[in-house]
Amino acid sequence: MAEVKSLRPVKREPAAIAIASQLTQAIMDGSLPPGHQLGEAELAAQLGVSRGPLREAMQRLVQQGIAVSEPHRGVFVTKLDEDDVRDIYFTRSAMEAAACRLVLQQDPQRTADRLAKAHRAMATAARRGNMTQLSAADMELHQILVAESGSRRLARIAETLFVETHMCLSALTHRHPDPQAMVEEHAALIEALRAGDEPRLLTLLEAHMQDAVDRLTSGESSAE
Repeated sequence: MAEVKSLRPVKREPAAIAIASQLTQAIMDGSLPPGHQLGEAELAAQLGVSRGPLREAMQRLVQQGIAVSEPHRGVFVTKLDEDDVRDIYFTRSAMEAAACRLVLQQDPQRTADRLAKAHRAMATAARRGNMTQLSAADMELHQILVAESGSRRLARIAETLFVETHMCLSALTHRHPDPQAMVEEHAALIEALRAGDEPRLLTLLEAHMQDAVDRLTSGESSAE
């Protein structure tokens, strides 16, 4: 197996958690692509760990659904098809709609301010044509939204969904959104939140997710 550049020897923290974190990052950025076998010997050598904590880390990925264990073959990065893309964004839509409702019951102005900071990073990346930074700022914005809900359970659900979203985008890098449309779409979400307009916010969020599905399954749409 070729060396994965984003992996590095594990340092001080529970080894299985550290290993799982690094493997997850490598899966999200496409260094470990869908269908790739997670070879124990190669990964243990590259990470500088024993096989025990590596196996535990790989089992964590299997439990999250971002890797699959095949009897007598090994562990592989999960492959996502178009049905998976639809399901991921359908679930994200429900999860983030719940987060929006909770935020609206708390301090929507504070949340809007935090989202606006991530949105400014999106706008800067869009002007520079830096799709990597644009995507990172986009995901940060959605992570902030879920975190601001205050729900630990939503946060746990979101953790796996955001990894799967990264997997979709890494596998389909040729289907980039239009940067300006992406910035405008998120601006409208923030404006609706700041105005406390729940019906408009949820309508925009659902359209936002459907737009991503359309693009990732047919290449016809604009924003992620």
